Amino acid sequence: MASFHITIKTGKKGSAARHSSYIAREGQYARDDKSADLIATGHGNLPLWANGSPRALWSAADKFERSNAATYREYEVALPGELTADQNNELVNSYIEESFRGKPYQYAIHCPTAALGGVPQPHAHIMISERLEDQYDREAAQYFRRYNPAHPERGGCRKDNCGRPRGVLGAEATMRRKHWAGKQNEFLERFGHAARVDHRSHQERGLAAAPGRHLGQAAVRTLTQEAKASDAKRPDGV
Repeated sequence: MASFHITIKTGKKGSAARHSSYIAREGQYARDDKSADLIATGHGNLPLWANGSPRALWSAADKFERSNAATYREYEVALPGELTADQNNELVNSYIEESFRGKPYQYAIHCPTAALGGVPQPHAHIMISERLEDQYDREAAQYFRRYNPAHPERGGCRKDNCGRPRGVLGAEATMRRKHWAGKQNEFLERFGHAARVDHRSHQERGLAAAPGRHLGQAAVRTLTQEAKASDAKRPDGV
């Protein structure tokens, strides 16, 4: 069923190309046990020097970004189980087009089977570069340099999140969450489903029930192992 979940995080220098391979199930992640859940991938707005390769973008970010800089921002989102794979792919692309217009991006949709309950868990990973293209032609090394406001042609591409106070960034995160909820509801309605999602917390909605906690793969494995151990200790027939 449809449920709201979005995680926004950044990747440090040296991690971008590896994470790109992970979400695209390439390289060491191309094994059958990893790649079987890959539903769709895509990318866009890459700089010319990347030659259409998202891996080239992220590898250059790992090499040329400043040591303390984030190389990418990732949005990990749960997708409505009511929608088909093609509909969810359209949903993700629509969200990217409206939210990250002009920014280089790569995305992948996975649909593993939950260890608890055995139900499909469709979700998407959206990697975004905060570098904003302009009219100046740059090679990869210059692309990731510090922006030069006085002489933009001498510096790198400006980062969209630079120079903004924490409060502004927090408000933007809230806006992203609200937009994602609205986009899901738009698609659920379009394809005839009654389910809806809400980006607000239970407290904000005035609900007394505790919200469900999203379990990562490690937590699920732990719970599964504990359940098996408990079953093994039970006497036969109990």
